[in-house]
Amino acid sequence: MNIVLTTLNAKYIHTNLAIRYLKAYAQPEFDASIVEYTIKDPVINIVSDLIQKKPDVIGFSCYIWNIEETIKVIKMIKKINSDILIVVGGPEVTYDVQEWMEKVPDFDVIVIGEGEQTFKQLLEGYSKEQDFSGVPGIAYRNGESIQLNPQRNKLDLKDLPSPYRFEEDASHLSKRVTYIETSRGCPFSCQFCLSSIEVGVRYFDREKIKDDIRYLMANGAKTIKFVDRTFNISRSYAMEMFRFLIDEHLPGTVFQFEITADIMRPEVIAFLNEEAPAGLFRFEIGVQSTNDYTNELVMRKQNFDKLKRTVTMVKEGGKIDQHLDLIAGLPEEDYQSFKKTFNDVFAMRPEELQLGFLKMLRGTGLRLRAPEHDYIYMDHSPYEILGNNVLDFNDIIKIKQVEDVLEKYWNDHRMDHTVEFLVTSVFPSPFDFFQEFGSYWETKGWSRIGHQLEDLYKRLYQFLKEKGVDHLEQIVSLMKYDYLASMKYKPRKPWWELTSDKKQRSELYRDIIKNPEALGHQFTNLKMNEKDLYKHTLLEDITIDLDKLIKHGVMENSPSHLLVYFDSKSEKPYFFPFKQENFKPA
Repeated sequence: MNIVLTTLNAKYIHTNLAIRYLKAYAQPEFDASIVEYTIKDPVINIVSDLIQKKPDVIGFSCYIWNIEETIKVIKMIKKINSDILIVVGGPEVTYDVQEWMEKVPDFDVIVIGEGEQTFKQLLEGYSKEQDFSGVPGIAYRNGESIQLNPQRNKLDLKDLPSPYRFEEDASHLSKRVTYIETSRGCPFSCQFCLSSIEVGVRYFDREKIKDDIRYLMANGAKTIKFVDRTFNISRSYAMEMFRFLIDEHLPGTVFQFEITADIMRPEVIAFLNEEAPAGLFRFEIGVQSTNDYTNELVMRKQNFDKLKRTVTMVKEGGKIDQHLDLIAGLPEEDYQSFKKTFNDVFAMRPEELQLGFLKMLRGTGLRLRAPEHDYIYMDHSPYEILGNNVLDFNDIIKIKQVEDVLEKYWNDHRMDHTVEFLVTSVFPSPFDFFQEFGSYWETKGWSRIGHQLEDLYKRLYQFLKEKGVDHLEQIVSLMKYDYLASMKYKPRKPWWELTSDKKQRSELYRDIIKNPEALGHQFTNLKMNEKDLYKHTLLEDITIDLDKLIKHGVMENSPSHLLVYFDSKSEKPYFFPFKQENFKPA
């Protein structure tokens, strides 16, 4: 029997852990092949590739981000060869099973919930008499009727085999994100999350997990992401794993975790700040809302003061990047309340702030009680809300404008100094800046066209100029600094028109050659001649004291010149601010 396990990932760099567990559990009785695609691949190409494998059974792993394209693939496969058994599983089809079976007649079998043992028993039944009556936890077609078999008890995760020992995966590990789970379930009951449905937390065998991580690193894995819903629910377990990863990691490996920040003890953070190499760990923290009433309505327990303490301690340690999540559209959080939530969280200056919108996932308590808050939402995946009793569609559109420029101007870290000055000294709050700029961006139609780095600077400058903000000259100097600081090589054409002409630059270069000491010892040690200056440096006027800005974050007016040296061997350029009167005759 030829068995194919497949899925459509959101991006090429992603990998699907579920189908690998299915393959590992089915062996040695059944040898399934794994093949992955992306939602951007043409449907006909996916179908053609699958059909050429001559499968008897195809198993699809289904999620909100791939279900629509997956159904298109399945429908086409069935038209070509209706004898292929189509089995679907995953969180998207585990709930509303009867509806799915009626809605998509090309689904032959749905695996409900945890699938490793179920899928293997399904293959056993199919290989003998195509009898699924004794297989727990599935829905299948029995003639014209739909049969639902009750789910089995949860698996003992310590018995599951490793999903990583497949030769076909070894060559891809360095190029893709590798997912790993050390537990299943969540201790919390957040009503917008599927994890709230499963009661309790179960753990895999710790030593097996450690062996898997050693294997993955030895075979080139660079980004390993833990998918545990709350990695640090057990402090002793988290500490043991942190210690193991610190002691045995290989250079270049990064580990990502979803943590609950308000339960993390200060001594754990102190340990990480002291022991962890910089860049080894990355934390993802779901804040979602700082509105206490909203959190109460979704049964979300959160102590924001303790969360803030954790995020602040981690940030001060300088070792771990933090990705914080917000959800717009939670119950009773109107536009003004969400603005406060945004500002509360942005005040911590996370390395990344993801602004998402509530999705009414199948099976969640919030979807089941949607009428209580007058929710309207998309009928199809991703089931994103379109409004509720306190947040109308126009409000959602406005917040989406914030999300657009937040991604480009904060999360990408293209102009941190500029944005910091704008949100603290020019606009009433961070949200006000992103909202005003986001609305302006939309009116210009920029969200519908592409952009290069230079475009981001030009568009921000255009917005600030038309708005008539104070300190525009100083802001432009900050923008120049941020732009040049992000360059590894001398830009051929900066986003602004150079303020000095060729003759003026030549005079300044000659002054520098005659008296290099005026720029300090670091510049003198570079030992550059006039040719080097022309080739590797850029001269520009600025109106701020760059030294005070870089060293102390202080914005102070000080008209001067800036020489920037680009060294191809260095990760970033060297900055030498100076005043022309500093030069004395040689």
